[in-house]
Amino acid sequence: MKVQDGCDYFCSFCTIPLARGKSRSNSVAETINVAREIEAKNINEVVLTGVNTGDFGAGTDENFYMLVQALDELNIPRYRISSIEPNLLTNEIIEFSSKSEKFVPHFHIPLQSGSDNMLESMKRKYRTDLYRNRIETIKNLMPNCGIGVDVIVGYPGETDEEFQKTYDFINSLDISYLHVFTYSERPNTVAIKMDGVVPVEVRQERNKMLRILSEKKKRAFYESQLGSTRKVLWEAERDGDMMYGFTENYVKVKTPYSEDKINQFETVELTEIDRDGIVKIRSTQNEMAHA
Repeated sequence: MKVQDGCDYFCSFCTIPLARGKSRSNSVAETINVAREIEAKNINEVVLTGVNTGDFGAGTDENFYMLVQALDELNIPRYRISSIEPNLLTNEIIEFSSKSEKFVPHFHIPLQSGSDNMLESMKRKYRTDLYRNRIETIKNLMPNCGIGVDVIVGYPGETDEEFQKTYDFINSLDISYLHVFTYSERPNTVAIKMDGVVPVEVRQERNKMLRILSEKKKRAFYESQLGSTRKVLWEAERDGDMMYGFTENYVKVKTPYSEDKINQFETVELTEIDRDGIVKIRSTQNEMAHA
C-alpha cells in the first residue's frame, strides 16, 4: 500500500528527487479510505511503502506516526513497514509497534555507511550514533525483532579505513540481514563529480565481504529463533512441492504446498534451519484468518 511519493532529501548519490518530485502524500483520512478497501478484500498483510515512507504528511500538520495509529484501528491483521529512514523512525513509532498486535516486529532501516565521514559526504540526515540508538531502542522493546539494513559500498572517498568503519559498525549491531548495493555512477548527481573514485574490483570485493557478513547475521538471527512459536502467513507462490511464508519478525519458513494454506495464518514452532537458510517448522495450531 503506497502511502507516500517523492523525496526532499537529495542524497548525493541519488536521482529519485529529480525523477519523482517533492515529498507528498494524501491525508490520513484519505489513506484510511484506501485501507478500508483493502480491509474489505480479506487481505491479511499490508506493507506500507513509499519513496520516503516515513516522510508521510510532509508539509502538513500530520505525520507517519498519526497514520500508524489510525491504521491500527482497522481490522487488517498484519502491517509491515517497508524501508524507513532512521531519522524518521521515531521512538513513538517504535514504542507503538512494540505494543501493537498488528504492526509486526520487523523494520528495514537504511544505513548506507557506518562511517560518519561518508554519511556527511552522502548528505544523509543522521549519523551512526543516532542509528545505533534506533537499533538498541528496538531491541530493548522487541528483542526478537527482525531488522534489515541497506548499505552502499564503493562510494567515492570510501578508503579502506572508511570501509572498515562500516564493516565494524554493522558487525557490532544486533541486526538480521543486509541489502548490499555496489555504488554506481548516476548522471545529475553530486557524487559523480567527486574525487576518490573506488576501482570497480574493490567495490565488488567489499560487496562480497558484506554479503558474507549478512549471511552470518541472518544465520545468527534464525538460530536465536529456534524453539520459539511464531505465526506464519503463507504465500501463494509455489516452489516444486513447497510453499513459503514469513513469521511476524520476518523469518522465512517453508511447508509442503497446500492451496488451502494460501493467505492463512498458522501458528508453528521453529525447529530447524534448512541448508538454504530457511527454517523448518512443526505445526502447533491452524488459524483461519479470513473475515
